[in-house]
Amino acid sequence: MNSFYHQLRSLKYSMIKMRKNCFSCTTFLKKDKVYPNPLEAVKDVPSGATLLVGGFGICGTPAGLLKALVQTKIKDLTIISNNCGLENFGIGWLLTNRQIKRMVSSYVGENEEFMRQYKDGELELEIIPQGTLAEKIRAGGAGIPAFYTPTGRSTLIEEGGWPIKFKKEGGVMMISEGKERRSFNGMPYIMETAIKSDFALIKAFKADRSGNLIFRKSARNFNPPMCKAGTISIVEVEELVEVGELDPEDIDVSGIYVDRIVKSNYEKPIENLILSAKNLEINPTSEIHHRIARRAVAEFKKGMYVNLGIGIPSICASYISKNMDITFQCENGVLGMGPYPKKDEEDADLINAAQESITVLKGASYFSSDESFAMIRGGHLDVAVLDGMQVSQYGDLANWFNPKKMNKGMGSAMDLVSSPNSRIIVCMEHLTPDGEPKIVQSCELPLTGEKCVDMIITERCVFTVDKLNGLTLVELGDNVSIENVIESTGCEFQVADVVMPMKDIN
Repeated sequence: MNSFYHQLRSLKYSMIKMRKNCFSCTTFLKKDKVYPNPLEAVKDVPSGATLLVGGFGICGTPAGLLKALVQTKIKDLTIISNNCGLENFGIGWLLTNRQIKRMVSSYVGENEEFMRQYKDGELELEIIPQGTLAEKIRAGGAGIPAFYTPTGRSTLIEEGGWPIKFKKEGGVMMISEGKERRSFNGMPYIMETAIKSDFALIKAFKADRSGNLIFRKSARNFNPPMCKAGTISIVEVEELVEVGELDPEDIDVSGIYVDRIVKSNYEKPIENLILSAKNLEINPTSEIHHRIARRAVAEFKKGMYVNLGIGIPSICASYISKNMDITFQCENGVLGMGPYPKKDEEDADLINAAQESITVLKGASYFSSDESFAMIRGGHLDVAVLDGMQVSQYGDLANWFNPKKMNKGMGSAMDLVSSPNSRIIVCMEHLTPDGEPKIVQSCELPLTGEKCVDMIITERCVFTVDKLNGLTLVELGDNVSIENVIESTGCEFQVADVVMPMKDIN
């Protein structure tokens, strides 16, 4: 890899060397970065290369460049991207074509072919928390070899043992290694090393011929930090203008980071197109989820910054009134998320963390993934609402990996529960589909975070969590008795002196 890396650097800077030897080669040294088509831009990417690929789901994906890679027939690629997109779009094309050896991601998503290849021993999978992935990439582009983070401590990320590759005949062939731990100011952190790549495939909205880039809405996501961490960065743009036509105030990434530019207006589908409705359609099976979500909304106070996880937590946004003044943060790069769009108002460059179409409210802002997790990891959010598979009596949370089911990865959950100042509320059904308690003495599933949960809300009750003394029952759902909660809960708990009916915002 070192030899290949130095060859790439030599290719990139051959013109700089000529500048030292021949000051008259001005025309050659100003060689145009613009390529005629995506295939020309990627045709020298060799088999075995490591590629950073921008995008969140399929939003902000360099689809034209990825489609061109399919034509090159190269193989054994290592792809570093937040997720693997869809089977029939983006990175999924390379996966279906058997061109990928290893994926480095935070969230697998709904790509069943991905999981089939992984479980059958055809594909390696390195799983990394989303915020850590963003920071590893940012560090790589900034020349920082390693850093310490609270994300992933006391989990498989720190301990090691994640099955990177399975044997085709069954069993595990390769597992992840553990991480170094150190304490700073009395708090534990784990060490992560930076990521750089041979090539970075980037999607931007607009560029000038010198490589200055402008991104659009939530399509920026991982693209800016990845552009800076690639040895050779290849950028696909929708609009290309002459040097000087972009206002310097508007430029998101400077041309110094960009090596190749290609214009391509490839289709931009929306993974989960959801339109607003005048009235919420609630069927009996989802009524309990809405009841749980409404109770969570009762915890929100005016002026709060809130992150909503996937699943039941995402329903909370449907119950926010205009006078509540709650600002929702989406980890894919949106602060000020609004409701679903009306028909014909949807925008492929504007989605939430569940890859659903959204709008934004007045005062909203967009930013890259590394900036998003600086907000999260830095403790700037007031509340994070997450789904759960299991919660222990002392607030341990497991919500990202069940060996009996399709693994989707932890996404941003480990980062959110590591935030030092954010209150963590878990919203989930009280029992599994098999009737087993989700609130337990000790989590059997791999942890998302240790002693991180502050409140548990189910359809049956509300618990507050004390990290030393355990759970306290403070509210009961309709037609639910304390005895019923005792029978359906897998651990001991205290009962408040006065147990109130479960709050409802309606």
